Amino acid sequence: MGKVYSAQNVAAYIIYELNDAKVFVNLTAIQQILADVNLMWQKVFGHCAFLESTHNLASAGFTVKEVAEEYKEHGTAHLLKPAKEWFLKYGEFQLVQRPYAVPNYSAKEEILMKKILTAYRIRAYELADVAV
Repeated sequence: MGKVYSAQNVAAYIIYELNDAKVFVNLTAIQQILADVNLMWQKVFGHCAFLESTHNLASAGFTVKEVAEEYKEHGTAHLLKPAKEWFLKYGEFQLVQRPYAVPNYSAKEEILMKKILTAYRIRAYELADVAV
């Protein structure tokens, strides 16, 4: 059974992975991939992948509203880093802003995420070939 994650953390994973592969990623791409992640989680594990509520990408224009709001300031620009969250260590009195953490996926979840991102990269390359 797959775990349920914050969509912000999954978005951070997506950004890091696609940047490592030198693949363009923006808010629209993240929303599409989050929709793919949620669909695959439903198929494989039988439940939603995210803690946040999800929406139909086609009708709402986003899959996870909180992620859409976090990255909307970037518009269609390439995202180099995940958004930041405020963090307070136990016993400390100073808030620190840090990038969202990457989920600690199980082996099965990691394989599923790699498949989803590979499918996205293939679609992105095919669209790039059509545009040329």
